[in-house]
Amino acid sequence: MTQLSPAAQAVLDAFTEDNALHNWSQNCYKTIALAAALCAVADQAIPMTKTPWGSTLVPVLTAQESRERILAIATELEAL
Repeated sequence: MTQLSPAAQAVLDAFTEDNALHNWSQNCYKTIALAAALCAVADQAIPMTKTPWGSTLVPVLTAQESRERILAIATELEAL
């Protein structure tokens, strides 16, 4: 398996902590789904907006605001 950055490894460790499937080299589709979920979190928490003129607007958020948005998504999902 590829060596992961500490940040990616922490996310994978958190995901596999309560998951019965730990042989990720045989179940790569699970990591692809995890990556897709992280992309969706970024898109939802810090959305980029296209203007009619073709430029992109990126919201100016503090680290705390970004963190709160991401944690709100996690909290909502934990409640399922």
